[in-house]
Amino acid sequence: QVQLVESGGDLVQAGGSLRLSCAASGSINSLVMGWYRQAPGKQRDVVATISTGGDRTNYADSVKGRFTISRDNAKKTVYLQMNSLKPEDTAVYYCNGEGWNGSSWKTYWGQGTQVTVSS
Repeated sequence: QVQLVESGGDLVQAGGSLRLSCAASGSINSLVMGWYRQAPGKQRDVVATISTGGDRTNYADSVKGRFTISRDNAKKTVYLQMNSLKPEDTAVYYCNGEGWNGSSWKTYWGQGTQVTVSS
């Protein structure tokens, strides 16, 4: 079992930057990691994902060119650098990890961190 704890959420003005961190209680080496977000009244959507080795990343169209996902497997931590923030980026951001644990597919979620962007 891996526990994920997000941090770094805050209130920021439009155009500003934030860096979110996701610290894992165990190894994330075999997990594809991602960041998701959920705005009030909306579904949870993927923001960015990163492969186990960090060599492949994918981004939602709405954040391409502004957000960067990265990982440090040795530190068991995943990051989301968010630049040029917009009010529509306001949401609770969740860290996600998925992968095989033996013969079972595992999905892990953090508790979320609030990002609020004021106009």
